[in-house]
Amino acid sequence: MKYSQINNKLFTENRKQFCSKMKPNSLAVFNSNDIYPISADSTLPFQQHRDIFYLSGVDQEESILVLFPDCLKEKHREILFLKETNEHIAIWEGEKLTKEKALEVSGIKTVYWLKDMEKIMFEIMTQCDTVYINTNEHYRSNVEVETREDRFTKWLKEKYPAHNVAKSNPILQRLRSVKKEIEIELIQKACDITEKGFRRVLDFVKPGVWEFEIEAEYIHEFIRNRSKGFAYTPIIASGNNAKVLHYIENNKPCRAGELILMDVGAEYANYSSDMTRTIPVSGKFSERQKAVYNAVLNVKNEATQMLTPGTLWEDYHIEVGKIMTSELLNLRLLDKADIQNENPDWPAYKKYFMHGTSHHMGLDTHDYGILTEPMQANMVFTVEPGIYIPDEGFGIRIEDDVVIQETGVPFNLMENIPIEIEEIEDLMNT
Repeated sequence: MKYSQINNKLFTENRKQFCSKMKPNSLAVFNSNDIYPISADSTLPFQQHRDIFYLSGVDQEESILVLFPDCLKEKHREILFLKETNEHIAIWEGEKLTKEKALEVSGIKTVYWLKDMEKIMFEIMTQCDTVYINTNEHYRSNVEVETREDRFTKWLKEKYPAHNVAKSNPILQRLRSVKKEIEIELIQKACDITEKGFRRVLDFVKPGVWEFEIEAEYIHEFIRNRSKGFAYTPIIASGNNAKVLHYIENNKPCRAGELILMDVGAEYANYSSDMTRTIPVSGKFSERQKAVYNAVLNVKNEATQMLTPGTLWEDYHIEVGKIMTSELLNLRLLDKADIQNENPDWPAYKKYFMHGTSHHMGLDTHDYGILTEPMQANMVFTVEPGIYIPDEGFGIRIEDDVVIQETGVPFNLMENIPIEIEEIEDLMNT
């Protein structure tokens, strides 16, 4: 892995918290992701399932974590099953975790090779009443592929049909949404790498560059700072490309007078950052562009103030909508008649700002979090309002990542990333 080893006390504490929420005499199982094929002998780069990583720190394929806190045998209260390494694998694929290294990474003492999994599972399944399976219940989930986790769950339920079944995901949704100090430090590291990329781009952009060239500048800076690369597929949208919210082609030239909306973020140690900045291709905003930019920035700043413990997701977005409506009236994009005649289910401001303002952020860019429950301290959220005006040939979105505090204003993990018009213009024209 490119990243520095994480203190295993993070994973030890995560397991302790998860186990405290389990039913008596129950067992939970977590699997690595598959390595997904492309065709022939080609595969996508491995990406670890975030749940097993969160609970163990193991960042390797074909790994299984078992938690059985009430097991009579102390050594079977936490178990890792790993792919057995050998000289051939080491030569062709590189080092895999040894049992000693797995302990160092995870803090788990009991490590077996995968060939022993069915035998050990039979022993401990006969001792428990309930088994926790790990299903994907994220509110944005739309997955058609059968995962390694799905296949394991199917095997487990067929082999042990008499066991009660419970779900890990509701526990993980709550635990993962509230970040520990080490996690916030890792997200901060990802944000700092993103800052380096953005400053590089400010020095690079000029009329005639292509969107993919800007993407290349980011990936260069990310990798040279120990990131695997982008935390998500980057959006480099010049001119009217910004009206497509998930524009990822990044294949157009950037012309003088246009704006470039860049929604990019580096990952670090599987933790995400998520930044959006909008900059002028020529290094200077027009007066109209400035007016819209400052309107978006004002919405972002006011929305950030609302992210406090106890805030409800639905109420937050209603209030942000009111602020955005006021800004759109000032910009003469809406008038009073638009407001009076609006559909309550799709308010007038949605014509120019059609997406949500925030989402949880962490191991996943759209991280775990239960939207019907109040916000808590140490949750990390994006704040990302935007105004998109196809008739005027541009869209502006501005996004930072913030940590909710016990009291006061959220802490901005991107406070050092240039955001004010004057600073952006100065850096682009130095």
